Amino acid sequence: MSKDILEEIIAAKRIEVARQQEAVPFSQLETQLPEIKKSRSMHDSLAASPYGIISEFKRRSPSKGWIKQEGDSAIIPQSYERAGASALSILTDEPFFGGNMEDIKKARPTVSLPILRKDFIVSEYQLLQAKIIGADAVLLIAAALTKEECRQLAKKAQELKLEVLLELHSEPELDYVNEYVDMVGVNNRNLGTFHTDVENSFRLAKQLPQDTLLVSESGISNPKTIKQLRDVGFRGFLIGETFMKTSDPGETLRQFIKEIES
Repeated sequence: MSKDILEEIIAAKRIEVARQQEAVPFSQLETQLPEIKKSRSMHDSLAASPYGIISEFKRRSPSKGWIKQEGDSAIIPQSYERAGASALSILTDEPFFGGNMEDIKKARPTVSLPILRKDFIVSEYQLLQAKIIGADAVLLIAAALTKEECRQLAKKAQELKLEVLLELHSEPELDYVNEYVDMVGVNNRNLGTFHTDVENSFRLAKQLPQDTLLVSESGISNPKTIKQLRDVGFRGFLIGETFMKTSDPGETLRQFIKEIES
C-alpha cells in the first residue's frame, strides 16, 4: 500500500470532477437543484440517539479490496434503518470504493434517515450533486483540503442546507474547525497509509471542541468501544466494514445494538 494513497485519490477526484463539469456545466447543474430546504438533520438524529450509529454502505476499500461487491443500496440502507441506525453514510467514490451517486439515489426513497454523502469533496460542484441526489450531509476531509478551501466548501454546504461533518485525523487539523461545521469527526484510519487505530479518537477527545457533536469514524468493531467513546464525549460512531463484511449487514447491526444495550 503506497504511503500517499490519499494524494492518489485526490488527484483522481480532481480529474473526475473536471470531466463531470465538462459534461454538465455548473450553471446547468444549478438548474437541477431542488427547492433548498433542510429536511433531515444528521446532527439532531445522532444527538437524540442512545447509540448514534452511522451505518455505512461501502462495497470496497483501497486496503481490503472488495467487501461486498454485490451490495444493493436499495436494500442494505433500508435494513440498517430497521435495525436501529441513527444515520447512513453512503460512499459515492467509484474507482477506490466501488460506489457512485446512484447509490444515494436508490437508497433515498427507501429510508427516512439522514444520509451522509461520503466522498472526497474538493469542489462546490460536488456539493450541488449531493443536494440533487438527496443527501442531507457531506463529509469534508481536512487532510484533503487547505483551511480556506475547507471553510469555503463548508459555507457553500450551509447555503445549500447540507450539514457538514468535518473529518480530522491529527492535532494540527484542529485548526480546520470553522463556524460552518455541524459535526467534528475523528478518523481512526490514517488516509495516507490506511492504518487504523481507535486509540486515535481517545487521544484527540480532550482537544476537540466540546460544544460540537463529535463522531468517531472507522475501526469500531466492539460494542464496548461505543460505551467507552461515549464516556469521553463522542455521540456519533461511523461503522462500515464491521457490518458490510457479513452476509446480512442489517442483522449484524441489530445484534451489535443489542450488545450495547446489555
